[in-house]
Amino acid sequence: MLGLRFIKTQPTTHLMQFRKGRLVREGAGLSFLYYAPTSTVVAVPVASQDAGFMLELVTGDFQGVTVQGQVTYRVGDPQRTAALMDFSLQPDGRTYASEDPKRLRDRVVMQVKVIVQQAVQALALKQALTASATIARAAQQQLAAHPEIRALGLEVLGVAIIAIKPTPDIARALEAEAREANLKSADDAIYQRRMAAVQNERSIRQNELDTEIAVEDKKRQIQETQMEARAALLRRENEVRGEQMAADVELEESRKALVASQSENTRAIAEAEAHRVRAVMAALETADPRIVQALAASGMQPGQLIAQAFGGIAEKAERIGQLNVSPELLNSLLGGAAAGKRLG
Repeated sequence: MLGLRFIKTQPTTHLMQFRKGRLVREGAGLSFLYYAPTSTVVAVPVASQDAGFMLELVTGDFQGVTVQGQVTYRVGDPQRTAALMDFSLQPDGRTYASEDPKRLRDRVVMQVKVIVQQAVQALALKQALTASATIARAAQQQLAAHPEIRALGLEVLGVAIIAIKPTPDIARALEAEAREANLKSADDAIYQRRMAAVQNERSIRQNELDTEIAVEDKKRQIQETQMEARAALLRRENEVRGEQMAADVELEESRKALVASQSENTRAIAEAEAHRVRAVMAALETADPRIVQALAASGMQPGQLIAQAFGGIAEKAERIGQLNVSPELLNSLLGGAAAGKRLG
């Protein structure tokens, strides 16, 4: 009524009142009465705002990609923003008098697009698909230092690259390449596992062979030791046998020497006996036979003497006509012969 208006704003809105071209009051979250015909009210939102964007770009190797992201910013210097863009309200105090508040968002997004496009065009497709974080950091730094952003009094709170996607054909090709690479990696892993298994089997077999060789070497050493012991035992047996043979040879030599000595002694005795007999025979050849017979009869038994007498009678039997022997003499002879047999 009468042109008076009441305005009340939130703490996230910086309110400025101009009268006759001069700033009368300003601040965040103000509420006051003003005279609309002579006052201009400027409301600059200072809350953080999110602006999403989606770009169709071309990489350095001429491959099309779609970049989806978001930029967060706020008005840090409302006076600068209000000086370059029209944030004045309609006389009703509710709507803006121009489209500049909406164009501020577009201007920020445009600068982000330029920076992201330059970053994507400097990369190849595969590099760009994996460089979301790098591109986001670079875009935030460059946007915060951009002269237009500073002139507008804006603060860049963050830039996020949500996704970088290739065209469907390129995506299928990359998926096929990645799938083949994964299959090749799987084949390589299987090959490496088989190679490791073969190597382990070879190591096990080598260890078994080494063990067998060690066992055979030990057996050979034991056999050599046994053969050496047997050889030493055989040598000892041969030595003992040689000593025994030497002892036997020596004993045999001693026996031969003893036999030879006995033979010599026997021969010497026989020669002495023969010499004695020859001497006796030589002496008897010149002696009277009757003397010799008498000498031979000396020391004989009566029966022997009677037998000798009968022998002499038998030698001269042709001269004896008849010989009578009395029973007593015969009994005495028989009794003497029986006694001689018993004595014998």
